[in-house]
Amino acid sequence: MKKTACALLVSLTTCLAAPAGAVTLDLATMSCKQFIESKPDEIQMTLIWLDGWYKGDSDEALIDTEVFVENAKKFGAYCATNPSVSIVTAAEKILGD
Repeated sequence: MKKTACALLVSLTTCLAAPAGAVTLDLATMSCKQFIESKPDEIQMTLIWLDGWYKGDSDEALIDTEVFVENAKKFGAYCATNPSVSIVTAAEKILGD
């Protein structure tokens, strides 16, 4: 588990350290198809952002890597079978209560 968390952190740090290739992601309009076709670092950043968004202000600032990975797999599977759906709709279905 610690290796997964460390790999995610390294990937995120690497992405943020390279502004020359910076991309603006509009998560409000992104479709599942666009998400799946994104670069791996964009997928990781999107998943991390969605995880935090759906935790809200009331939860502790913790990432349970087992739950995170399981939710990411569910999200990817849902998007693979529903490419025209927005990621917001997909996230609500997978992460929303």
